[in-house]
Amino acid sequence: MSSFQRILVTGAQGFLGHHITPKLREAFPKSELVPVGRKDYDLMDPAHVQRMFRDIQPDTVIHLAAKSGGILDNRLHPADYFHQNMSMNLSVFHEAFKSGAKKFLSFMGGCSYPATARSPIDESQMWQGFPQPESAGYSIAKKMLLVQSWAYRQQHGFNSVILIPGNVYGEWDNFNLTQSHVIPALLRKYLEALDRKQPEIVAFGSGRPTRDFVYAGDVAATIPWFMSNYNSSEPVNISSGTRITIRELAETVKDVSGFQGRIEWDTTQPDGQIDKIFDVTRLHQLGLTCPTSLREGLQKTMTWFLEARKSGDVRL
Repeated sequence: MSSFQRILVTGAQGFLGHHITPKLREAFPKSELVPVGRKDYDLMDPAHVQRMFRDIQPDTVIHLAAKSGGILDNRLHPADYFHQNMSMNLSVFHEAFKSGAKKFLSFMGGCSYPATARSPIDESQMWQGFPQPESAGYSIAKKMLLVQSWAYRQQHGFNSVILIPGNVYGEWDNFNLTQSHVIPALLRKYLEALDRKQPEIVAFGSGRPTRDFVYAGDVAATIPWFMSNYNSSEPVNISSGTRITIRELAETVKDVSGFQGRIEWDTTQPDGQIDKIFDVTRLHQLGLTCPTSLREGLQKTMTWFLEARKSGDVRL
């Protein structure tokens, strides 16, 4: 593994941050890890971003801070998602370069691919169309990280890496029903229906779309390798590469939760892109995989959620 003196991790208390930070500590025990969150610096304020880099003086930056949420919240607040993500990314990336950091790593969403992308979606399709409109504010802002990475590498030789996780789920996810993605939303609905002895839950959409889910722990496990071995602005998909319909997913989550009632589908709610599976050929060529099965990952997520709900350590 390459040596890093001081690693700054923004958004360290967020969903992926909770998974990635322990992996960094394990992989780089001699490095000083500096995790920061919203309480430390307001990344929407360029003066705070400048102060963060003056205070910490990192040689490596893992930028995880973002405004993210599910399809319903994206559809209601596209300007908020665009403005906040653009503002944070522009400032943090630029100040990382100005401060003399030798490496910058960040993420964009699989939703940044064109709505017309053909599944399995490989990295070459990124610029072949506009993303799904329901989340375009977020996804276009995140997509600009690729442009920024290319531009600063071309002009300044700045070494940055932008990775594309698939539909990530796991412990520390957001379980707020107006903001969450499909897995935490379903899991919470089933468990609360069990608590209340309700005969059914309502799932959004038709259940027809297909998706490719990846356990957050698997994504996190790849990050030390990318830090030490990957030095390119060409993005890489990080996912399982497996296809499942939302209806099949709902049945699987139901089975794991132990709920025995009915699922009613609210077809007035949006489906989003009908078929979105990620091509993970490039990931596998690098010798990396995401091996956790959906059922195993769901079980881990449910176990964590039940404990976190008792302690209040979960976003509801």
